[in-house]
Amino acid sequence: MPSDRTIEETAEALPLVDHHVHGAFTADLTRPEFELAITESDRLGPPGCTSFDSPVGFAVRRWCAPLLDLEPHASADDYLDRRHALGAAEVNRRLLGASGVDRFLVDTGIGAGAVLDVEGMRAASGRRADEIVRLEPLAEELAAAGVGAAEFPRRLRETLAERTAATVGTKSVVAYRYGLDFDPEPPTDAEVVAAAGGWLRSLDGGEGAPRVTDPVLLRALVWAGVDRGLPVQFHAGFGDPDLELHRCDPLHLTRFLHLTAERGVPILLLHNYPFHRHAGYLAAVFPHVWFDIGLGVPYTGARASAVIAESLELAPFGKVLFSSDAWGPAELHHLGALLWRRGMANVLRGFVDAGEWSEADAVRVLTMIGGDNARRVYGLTEDYRHQ
Repeated sequence: MPSDRTIEETAEALPLVDHHVHGAFTADLTRPEFELAITESDRLGPPGCTSFDSPVGFAVRRWCAPLLDLEPHASADDYLDRRHALGAAEVNRRLLGASGVDRFLVDTGIGAGAVLDVEGMRAASGRRADEIVRLEPLAEELAAAGVGAAEFPRRLRETLAERTAATVGTKSVVAYRYGLDFDPEPPTDAEVVAAAGGWLRSLDGGEGAPRVTDPVLLRALVWAGVDRGLPVQFHAGFGDPDLELHRCDPLHLTRFLHLTAERGVPILLLHNYPFHRHAGYLAAVFPHVWFDIGLGVPYTGARASAVIAESLELAPFGKVLFSSDAWGPAELHHLGALLWRRGMANVLRGFVDAGEWSEADAVRVLTMIGGDNARRVYGLTEDYRHQ
């Protein structure tokens, strides 16, 4: 990035690395489906309420409408009519392409078939994409395949090694399945065998796909990820009602971070809102911890600059990353990038105008957080490639 560019010029042109993202929907959406997809709730609001009357809903009408050939602030009805007329593939192409994301690191652990996979994200965006392997489905796949309890520890390690041979990291949703206040100690193989036996027996005769929630097995998966040596992502903070938010404060990971500090494995704290200041503290005091504010940007809309400013209060700037955490409507992928660019430019311009920072330092930090930090942590360049 040329050093003579202003903050605003740099922000607009920066090739971002979205270090945690999911696929965009492959099918057209009805109005209820779209409204549900732009909220983290698992149910629609009561009569008289609409998801369009929210920070993210206003942002969709302001910033996504022009990309669909509409005026800014188009009505919700006009927006959805135009979206339907274009079709999902064209909407995805326009919104993903306009995001300016150079590389997507895609968590493929949710919505298979309903959202684009890694190759689909490459094709729709015209940019690079790599896979992040979610840990919990590995245990569920072993259970579905009939793997017995005695084989579980070995098969889990083998399966993880196979699945991550050509990927850049792993991700845990222990925050959803139990909470971040799990026992931080690694379980023994004997403990894993016993827990697997109880879990597998509970599945006998049951209907539907297995879902791992046993705390010992969840710990085994987390530590398998650490032992694998690739960066490990953790959902923290903001999410849908399937989690208990007070148990998703990243400060619950403090003892686990002490135990992993000498491993040299990067720990990435995702989303974090409203605990992003807590995540910034952890990134400041633990050399192997990085964090982002993820969905805190698109979902706060016009207030995204405030959340971004808070994320820059404490942690070294080399420990902060960009992500959208978008899943489903491509509007979230686009807004995650656009609102982050605008918010960062606004915040850093304020620092420079107040005489606190130089413009050159602001441009350098913007470039670090927007992509360079992720390229370093995940080994996305030859200089930092994992061996």
